[in-house]
Amino acid sequence: MQQAKGEFEVTRIPQEELDIGGGASVGHSRFDKRFRGPLDATSVVHMLAVMSATPGSGAYVAIERIEGTLDGKRGSFHAQHSGAMDRGTPSLDISVVPDSGTGELAGLHGRIAIDIVDGKHYYTFDYGFRDD
Repeated sequence: MQQAKGEFEVTRIPQEELDIGGGASVGHSRFDKRFRGPLDATSVVHMLAVMSATPGSGAYVAIERIEGTLDGKRGSFHAQHSGAMDRGTPSLDISVVPDSGTGELAGLHGRIAIDIVDGKHYYTFDYGFRDD
């Protein structure tokens, strides 16, 4: 596995809330991202989120399409997000959708971690390429 680390900027674009029945709704947001560093790319994310009645608890799922270069290899890929807050304790899993890589990123697999420090967003991308 290889590792890429860098920074990214995020722009949130709220979308219409979605009715999921029983008087409940989920928030829908679009995020546009700009990655810098070994991952030099842009992306679009669509996220669905719900909070529970217990403060600090909820979850989100999202699909992201990332396009640009990764350590100089050009292409695109999709990432799947699954996040939760359990009474204020966060967990997050972001993984490359299997076989979604295009161009020089064909065969890409891996996981992306996100850290937010002093309002700045950072990524750590552990990745590799499958041999076909």
